[in-house]
Amino acid sequence: MRAYGFTEEIIAPNAEYLMEIEKAEPQVGPRDLLVKVASVAINPVDVKVRGRVSPEAGQPKILGYDAAGIVEAVGADVTLFKVGDAVFYAGDITRDGSFADKQLVDERIVGPKPKSLSFGQAAAMPLTSITAWEILFERLAIKRDGSDKGVLLVVGGAGGVGSILIQLAKALTDLTIIATASRDETIAWCKDLGAHHVITHREPLAAQIAALGVGPVNYTAALTHTDKHFAQIIEAAAVDGKICLIDDPVSLDVIPMKGKCLSLHWEMMFARSMHQTADMIGQHNLLAEVSSMLDKGTLRVTGTRHMGAITLENLIAAMKYQATDTAVGKTVLGEE
Repeated sequence: MRAYGFTEEIIAPNAEYLMEIEKAEPQVGPRDLLVKVASVAINPVDVKVRGRVSPEAGQPKILGYDAAGIVEAVGADVTLFKVGDAVFYAGDITRDGSFADKQLVDERIVGPKPKSLSFGQAAAMPLTSITAWEILFERLAIKRDGSDKGVLLVVGGAGGVGSILIQLAKALTDLTIIATASRDETIAWCKDLGAHHVITHREPLAAQIAALGVGPVNYTAALTHTDKHFAQIIEAAAVDGKICLIDDPVSLDVIPMKGKCLSLHWEMMFARSMHQTADMIGQHNLLAEVSSMLDKGTLRVTGTRHMGAITLENLIAAMKYQATDTAVGKTVLGEE
């Protein structure tokens, strides 16, 4: 079986470098699906893992944390899917990733592929949908019945997570959505996805938000460069406001949060599978709901760039593009 990743010998300054690896076909566990991978998407986590993780000696690290494909085999205890089902998922960071011909994945973190989407379109959606959903409805605990009012700030609205988070907030909440972007194309993208206001993160945020006249920020999804914007996020926040972040700041000074009784939350969508939590099936459930919303047209696909077949050359090019930190939406490879 062909896969793409890296070994301990090639930890190098070039964080986008990958190699082709031959592996035996994996053995299906009790709750596992064996999926024939049709399409994959690139995420910042691919670049982070490639640049920071040292594989165990003799054990290559296979990247890839978004995929869509067809179930080829199921474990003895599988109840949610059958052979031949089309699925999409983000996978488990502690197991081999989706940059491969086939992949094992626990059924509890897999959703039914939207029927109206191609495999390429579907592959763009799982990781960002899970992350955005968990930020809004689990970490920030926003109610989906419209009863929570106020302002949501999305720092980095044009990226993969921001692109789906804006849509989910628009469709399922009654919040005023402020997104940040810095270029004409990203500003237009955020507005088109449903942001009520778009401000630039190249200038101080608090004054721009105050000028909008919508009130202080009740909820903040800090998706990028949180350390750079943190002081401004606190200044713009309402008393009892909530802040959730997904990036990896070296340090944060949280003491200024005390004066407004602010709370800080972390989102890592791999936590459930990493720790085999009792509520792992929550990711299956939310992906099923996202799949339905995509089929109904309530959500739109956020894949914006297709870079060809799943080959070593194309994966490296896609990783390099992702590492520029200028991507709008998601980059996809494989079946269109």
